[in-house]
Amino acid sequence: MASESENVKYEESFVKNTRGMKLFTCRWAPADHEPKALVFICHGYAMECSITMNSTARRLVKAGFGVYGIDYEGHGKSDGLSAYVPNFDHLVDDVSSHYTTICEREENKEKMRYLLGESMGGAMLLMLHRKKPEFWDGAILVAPMCKIADEMKPSPLVISILTKLSGVIPTWKIIPGQDIIETAFKQPEIRKQVRENPYCYKGRPRLKTAYELLRISTYLEKKLNEVSLPFIVLHGEDDKVTDKAVSRQLYEEASSSDKTFKLYSGMWHGLLYGETPENIEVIFSDIIGWLVKRVADGNGRFESDLKRKNDGFPLKG
Repeated sequence: MASESENVKYEESFVKNTRGMKLFTCRWAPADHEPKALVFICHGYAMECSITMNSTARRLVKAGFGVYGIDYEGHGKSDGLSAYVPNFDHLVDDVSSHYTTICEREENKEKMRYLLGESMGGAMLLMLHRKKPEFWDGAILVAPMCKIADEMKPSPLVISILTKLSGVIPTWKIIPGQDIIETAFKQPEIRKQVRENPYCYKGRPRLKTAYELLRISTYLEKKLNEVSLPFIVLHGEDDKVTDKAVSRQLYEEASSSDKTFKLYSGMWHGLLYGETPENIEVIFSDIIGWLVKRVADGNGRFESDLKRKNDGFPLKG
């Protein structure tokens, strides 16, 4: 299915993963010119791309970028039990395979490629980077799930009991905790929109899903020094869902030579669409400004490489 409005061309389709499941995919692109670079979305837990990430994608397209999205297994319009993540590594393989295929198309080979991950999507982004460390040109991490905030975690004793139960009753929805929608989004009308979105999950986390999110965030917290790609990490100072201290730790410990950290006073977890209109303008000014600068620098690199190749000089490996 394809549609066009405000000079933004939108398309959606399905792909099959190696486990035979149909996964929903979508694309936003400038209607009248080639995108200057590509941005690949990694959505958050219980969220999806086509509705909740639509405003983000359209802002990026209007700045000249092509944007791609995919709903993970058990999320949005994709196959799978709603909000059930039996193995986070399988989701990483699905996203990596789809996005790599897009990047390797003839028309995209020379375009720079960036990842944008929100919340659990930040964990997805970092796992994609670990899978192919040299493949991506940069990353935008929005309130990334490198550690689940202490306010959202059950007690250590409860975690221990639930971890054991996750192998016995993995799909049960019995994890205690706060209402994530109420905690993540500052604006009441946005909370209402998320609750009314039929493709967003609103129930308690399933046992195995909670275990997988805890497992992957604990793993990533120990590997922050191995992050090497250019990145900007953005976090709200009043975030009660993911830990802003670990975003700062990512900035301080990452081996990347190009890294930026933005902490926004008074802002919550849902920076891309849950804040006031004024705050969202600030967020996207920072994101788009960061992208535009690096694409300009990167295009110079591509042009230099192509010139050297045409002149008969070998390219560096």
